[in-house]
Amino acid sequence: MKEENNALTEAAEAVEDAQASTFAARPSRTLWGDAWGRLKRNKLAIAGAIWIIFMVLVALTADLWVPGTLGSPIETDSTIMSSVSRLPPSLEHPFGTDTLGRDVLCRVIYGARISLAVGVLATAISTVLGLIAGALAAYNGGWWDTLIMRTADVFLAFPYTLFVIAMLAVIGPGIQNVFIAIGVLGWPSIARVFRSAILSVKENDYVDAARAMGASDARIIMRHIFPNSVASIVVYSTMNIGGAILTESALSFLGMGVVPPDPSWGIMIQDGQTYLATQPWLMIMPGIAILTTVLAFTLLGDGLRDALDVKMKDA
Repeated sequence: MKEENNALTEAAEAVEDAQASTFAARPSRTLWGDAWGRLKRNKLAIAGAIWIIFMVLVALTADLWVPGTLGSPIETDSTIMSSVSRLPPSLEHPFGTDTLGRDVLCRVIYGARISLAVGVLATAISTVLGLIAGALAAYNGGWWDTLIMRTADVFLAFPYTLFVIAMLAVIGPGIQNVFIAIGVLGWPSIARVFRSAILSVKENDYVDAARAMGASDARIIMRHIFPNSVASIVVYSTMNIGGAILTESALSFLGMGVVPPDPSWGIMIQDGQTYLATQPWLMIMPGIAILTTVLAFTLLGDGLRDALDVKMKDA
């Protein structure tokens, strides 16, 4: 009997050792690791990310191959302009040419630089301002919350595009002023989102424990509240990039954005609207560029929202 008990004990210990080694070998799971695993399974989000990466690479490397292949996006040759203006798409000019004989594909590629730069920089400005305002409002509360949120209400009371146009009318058109105007006026919505995220996090027990241990407000915000609230901002900012691209295109279309002859998708649509019935590629090609790029950011943002949702965490 004693030998049987010893055998059972040894077998139980072996099972425990095997379970312990298996648990130790299992990689630790984190929010971002789980999110990446779920994001990889979202084919639409991955397709959007691939398209964004492709557009960024094409825009960044344009100087290496576009001028020698397609010509300049700005300069024209007046001696041959009449013979090459508004040519339909062909092998030599895949997207056709515009009214000044410039290659449309070339201008779409260089226009991507402006649109992506405005989208990223304007969103970065609005995100930083929104994070600071939202953190001050949610963590401090009281009159800080009232002041910041009522200021945000004033900004949100005006139609966003009209507000941007009004600001550009004061500071003037141009690419730098465009992303400043879009960025400065876009902070209220991000501040509201971040404030809501912080309010749902700061009452947790681990925040109270950190405060009871004497942690400073700055440490609590940076080590505990911000990492657990930033997921919603990542999603919102990704989608905001697409919105900023649309806003820049609308401003350029209205003549308040990028100044010609610099290429912009909005300017190209404005130039091509007169010839929509006879040379539709002048509007369709930049329109497709806007559509696909904004859709890619929307799909990626939607995928990030699902991936970062802790309620969807795998068991």
